[in-house]
Amino acid sequence: MRTPNPKHLGHKNPTPWLATAVYEELIKARRAVLTGHFLLTSGLHSDHYVQCAKLFEDPKDAERLGRALSHLTPRGVEAIVSPALGGILIGYEVARALGVRFLFTERENGKMTLRRGFNLGEMEKIVVVEDVFTTGGSTLEVMEVVRSQHAQTIGVLSVINRGCDVSRFGVPAASLVELDLKNYQPSECPMCAKGIPVIKPGSRTQPK
Repeated sequence: MRTPNPKHLGHKNPTPWLATAVYEELIKARRAVLTGHFLLTSGLHSDHYVQCAKLFEDPKDAERLGRALSHLTPRGVEAIVSPALGGILIGYEVARALGVRFLFTERENGKMTLRRGFNLGEMEKIVVVEDVFTTGGSTLEVMEVVRSQHAQTIGVLSVINRGCDVSRFGVPAASLVELDLKNYQPSECPMCAKGIPVIKPGSRTQPK
């Protein structure tokens, strides 16, 4: 696990509560990492599932996490965009800490889009905020929605990165905690080989 680097994202006044250990303890206390045999929204299998919703049960924790991520936000951000459902709470808290507006994307006929009258301004500077990076697929979908609105993604953030190669985003990226959790293709999954039933957690079951 690595401590996030605020300087990399252009923030010059990191605060002392950006220590990774603080968030590791919160994850343990809230039992946010489950063990078992899980089908992730990416289509991969894993023996661990990160239930970030547990971190937001206490509004004070949600506020604290949002403030922490706000200190990792690139300069000049004008709005926060998050994917429903998992990114809504943390995205809102980051936007609230920054004093900028918040929008969320959702799926319509399987495609990520902005609904409910949400629109972005031309060249508006956007930061995409997620609860968890797994493969990064949903983040890239949100970035494509931002691009389709002629706005620009200037950074991406998450509470937890569970093994995503953030270089694929092509913009500055950071997470409060990085977890080294293994993912498997279904054909190579050791739990499947043992005949252990698979669980589909989360808010949707289709691949990202």
